[in-house]
Amino acid sequence: MLNFIGAGIGILLGAALAWRRKGNWQDMAQWAAVFALIGFLIGTIVMLVVPAPQ
Repeated sequence: MLNFIGAGIGILLGAALAWRRKGNWQDMAQWAAVFALIGFLIGTIVMLVVPAPQ
């Protein structure tokens, strides 16, 4: 579940960063995709490292 949350946060963060840099919709889509992948991977690593609650 954390990997999808990380991907969602990455999408928002990437699009916002591209928008602040005056990018067009293609820039926003590319930044959002890259940050979504990074967030997904970070969420996956956190899920593997942090134990589930009992």
